[in-house]
Amino acid sequence: MSKKNRQRRRDGDRKAAKKQQIPFVARPFAGLPAEPDLVAMMQIIPAASMTVRLDADHGGQEVQLVTLLPELARSLKRADGRVLVAMQSTVRSGDASRDVAAALLEALDLEPGTGLAPSGLPEPGERLQDILDPDFTPSIDVRESFDFWLTAEQAEEPEALRIVEDAKEGIAPTVPVPGVEHAYWCRMNGKEFVRWVRGEDEDAFFNAFARIHAARESDLEEGARFLGAFRACGLAIPVWELVPGTEAEELTEPMRAMAQRLEAALADDAPLDAEARRAKAGIISRQVNL
Repeated sequence: MSKKNRQRRRDGDRKAAKKQQIPFVARPFAGLPAEPDLVAMMQIIPAASMTVRLDADHGGQEVQLVTLLPELARSLKRADGRVLVAMQSTVRSGDASRDVAAALLEALDLEPGTGLAPSGLPEPGERLQDILDPDFTPSIDVRESFDFWLTAEQAEEPEALRIVEDAKEGIAPTVPVPGVEHAYWCRMNGKEFVRWVRGEDEDAFFNAFARIHAARESDLEEGARFLGAFRACGLAIPVWELVPGTEAEELTEPMRAMAQRLEAALADDAPLDAEARRAKAGIISRQVNL
């Protein structure tokens, strides 16, 4: 075989071995009952867990989706057999739902006490929407530490506790706002903020909030100013800086009032007027990453 033909064969082998790329999905968790909280776990909450259940075709067992795992593992099977899957993974393709599902499915076959290290991107395949039981309603559990990493026996071991305590030092205090779904108070750098993962499509939110902002009603209350919003997994997350010292329970009433303003604005399907269009352009141009 000539040198030229050998090169062509090698090039052909490389192309055959090349992984298929996952198509980009702008709103990867759409259709899942916990979509806003899954986005929150991936984007803004330091420590949280959520129990989900696989459908019958995939074994029907319960597993835990969590924010983060030790050494940035994609997933792990604890010594007690419990499967944990990280939402905040370094593996990012064009479809976050596929990434999490791939890590979950691989974790089912792990030996107890082992984890799945960061690796290459998965190929197209089953997504969370394809493997989770649609009749099981998950709920998020926001935590003060990563104690969900440990089994009951490990929680008695000083070295394991030290690892969790060391990791806890990097956690910004974060708690849900009572009575307001998908809203999370946090304290960072000596200031308090609230971030609210909205469930409607991001374009619908920005149109509605532009009306509120144009009417100068975008602050939660006096001194609690609207900073901006950012996009995450197809949803919008508005952010407010709070009056110094504000705690989460003090936000229930002002956020419920804001929810009423948003509901009215979302119901308005008239075209945006000039002032609202300017407000929308301003909001989008100053997206925050807090």
